[in-house]
Amino acid sequence: MKIPCYYVDAFAGEAFHGNPAAICPLESWLPDRIMQNIAAENNLSETAFFVPRGEDFDLRWFTPTTEVDLCGHATLASAFVLFAERGFPRYLVNFHTRSGVLSVTRQSDLYMLDFPARPPVACVPPQNLTDGLGAKPVEVLKSRDYLAVFASEREVRALTPDFAALKTLDCLGIIATAPGRQCDFVSRFFAPAAGVNEDPVTGSAHCTLIPYWAKRLKKTNLSACQVSARGGELSCELRDERVKIGGRARIFMRGEISL
Repeated sequence: MKIPCYYVDAFAGEAFHGNPAAICPLESWLPDRIMQNIAAENNLSETAFFVPRGEDFDLRWFTPTTEVDLCGHATLASAFVLFAERGFPRYLVNFHTRSGVLSVTRQSDLYMLDFPARPPVACVPPQNLTDGLGAKPVEVLKSRDYLAVFASEREVRALTPDFAALKTLDCLGIIATAPGRQCDFVSRFFAPAAGVNEDPVTGSAHCTLIPYWAKRLKKTNLSACQVSARGGELSCELRDERVKIGGRARIFMRGEISL
């Protein structure tokens, strides 16, 4: 069996930036075990698989160790493959996922994700969160992930986490964030429990970041940077209970998987 596979850098306008995802278009679903093995073999933060569903598509995401319920960069990368590589004729594509129907709109070379907002609520920070980050945030909140808020971008960039400690937390990931020097806010995302110590650019984390910073900064249109080693830039908007997350993408490699 031959399966097409594309490596796409999402939230990136140039090579070696943004977040790489492997995208595998399918005619029908493979067994879950096979898809998980492919994701482990790719060893990227996410491998996405999609199959046709009328004019729409079903979409699933796998880290090297587990299936996840929401992934932004691999959704953007899947839309990019459909539009730029496989000739999808419309300007909007709908994906049916574990998190409901997610749409991506193509606006020239910009791709806009329409995702559910996940506002965080204040919580008592567990000790292993502070121990794992190696620094004390000024505020801790939680939605799907812990949100650790720091006073400055410098502090977020300087974090050297203890991933073994963070792996013991009751969450998928940990978001570290602060006001940005050249954008509205910056972030980093750690998910050792999902087999990804640090994710280069995390669309799903912005489902929590956008409502938090929109409320704090009192505006609904925001600019964001994820300050990982690769780095990425995102345009953000809060619309009631939804968020818009925009970014660019580029193809890195085209190939096929042999099973």
